[in-house]
Amino acid sequence: MVAEALAARIAAGDYPQGSRLPSERQLASSLRVARNTLREALDILIRKGLIIRRAGAGSFVCEPGDWDETAPVIAATGPLHLQVVRGILEPEMIRLAIINMPPLGIDRLTAILARMQTVAEPARFARLEDEFRLALAEGTGNPLLLACCNLVVKAGRQRHRDGLQRRRLTPENIFRLRTDYAALTEAVSERDIPRALELVQQSLLEEQGLLMQDE
Repeated sequence: MVAEALAARIAAGDYPQGSRLPSERQLASSLRVARNTLREALDILIRKGLIIRRAGAGSFVCEPGDWDETAPVIAATGPLHLQVVRGILEPEMIRLAIINMPPLGIDRLTAILARMQTVAEPARFARLEDEFRLALAEGTGNPLLLACCNLVVKAGRQRHRDGLQRRRLTPENIFRLRTDYAALTEAVSERDIPRALELVQQSLLEEQGLLMQDE
């Protein structure tokens, strides 16, 4: 209800686009709620893309250039939603990448793979995995598929996946994943669609198994 009240004020122009919202103390007082309740409401508005928080400056109503239309989708995406979409998207993405990726795209995959060999910190390794997927998506030559992959990557960086990533990216698993990504890069460079699909499906099944442990 507090979030809806604030959203109504924004829609009515009480807080114009680009303007700074009153302080949390002032807002909590005007809405007659506790500060922690107000903060929860502000978090909801951030997820909906209505406001942004700037460190040390406060909360501001989004201007058109600041508006992220994907924010509500990402906020509503749970781990199972993400896994289902990846299962649909990634096999076709790898198939099209193998068909359409130019030599420079394969060189880019090889460069990302080389960086993976030197990274052991889970968060940095996960970022390289995202970079690898986006390179594959770009290699398909399909801008819409690349946009979909970008959305999946952003959704995959939500905090609720931190526990899953910690279990998945243990030192032993990172060592194994390096080998898997090397095999996938080789399959792409050799234009071996069946082998690449096998590797992608295997990876998706392993992540699904970890996800089911959470259930």
